[in-house]
Amino acid sequence: MRWSTLLKPFFNVSADAFQKMAGDRYGYQEDMDKTWLQFQPVAQTLVDGFYTTLDDSQFTRLVRQLDTVEVELRGIAYEGAGMGLMLLDSLFPWKRRLQAFIAGPGAPYASLIAIGAGLVLPRVPRRPDRFLATLDPFLRWFVMDGYGFYEGFFHGPRAVERQVVPRRITGYARRAFDQGLGRSLWFATGANVERIREALIAFPPSRQPDLWSGIGLACAYAAGVVDRPTIQSLQAIAGPYEPQMAVGAAIAAQFRQQAGTSAPHTELACDVLWGRSGAEVARIAEAARIDLPDAGQEPAYERWRQQIAMQFVRLRKHEHYNEVGV
Repeated sequence: MRWSTLLKPFFNVSADAFQKMAGDRYGYQEDMDKTWLQFQPVAQTLVDGFYTTLDDSQFTRLVRQLDTVEVELRGIAYEGAGMGLMLLDSLFPWKRRLQAFIAGPGAPYASLIAIGAGLVLPRVPRRPDRFLATLDPFLRWFVMDGYGFYEGFFHGPRAVERQVVPRRITGYARRAFDQGLGRSLWFATGANVERIREALIAFPPSRQPDLWSGIGLACAYAAGVVDRPTIQSLQAIAGPYEPQMAVGAAIAAQFRQQAGTSAPHTELACDVLWGRSGAEVARIAEAARIDLPDAGQEPAYERWRQQIAMQFVRLRKHEHYNEVGV
């Protein structure tokens, strides 16, 4: 049975629709059109992974299909698979395909699969808190990242201009939501520095760190603009939130490391933000998960992010002292 055909009237996802929605919000500008020529393969790979999974979710055959995608985009294909598995599990909840896939052949792309699941979560009748409770303590927050991306991109005026977080999202999930919301702005603005600045500046300071983390993850993983001056400009306007932007890039580097892949834009973002290779930054992120300090009610995921940020600040201070000869 071709579930993609049956479900398209209800879940009609199109790569072309991504560009149209971005244009509707920010206007049809020449720079955005050029950027979307580079974003289009990302959007198309996500959509293809989604519909491929709906049509055949048998893991062996699914992995064979996903692994035909070029290495640089393969993680996006697995993200699309996370979307498909989440939707199928919502229709047939006794199957639990998503968790089985993450624990099995999808393990190298577990975080991206979780993000894909989050892209579908707003569209299905499942309470986020109950669903998150069934997932790994780290992966659950990537689901909420996906949720935030969905709201930021597909419901932009509500989530961005009006700064609305859905009421059913509570606790730390609201922060993970903002991380995905920030990531959505990279795509929605066509990776334009000034449009990103204008969108973010309206948010209160309490939400800025997580939004900037999303920007860092997007520019390091999805790219669309492999351009050193653009990342440097973003780094400059991030100001006090530069460590959080660096955290996002470190998580993107870890995504690459876990899957055994690399990409020019991940290397570039890590070089600009950290002054190190993607592999080195991924090792910093991995080391930060060891012996996490106890921080009361804060989830381990947040403590991990804090450790990465602290390491970034320490490295920056060390480099500064070396430059001034201290």
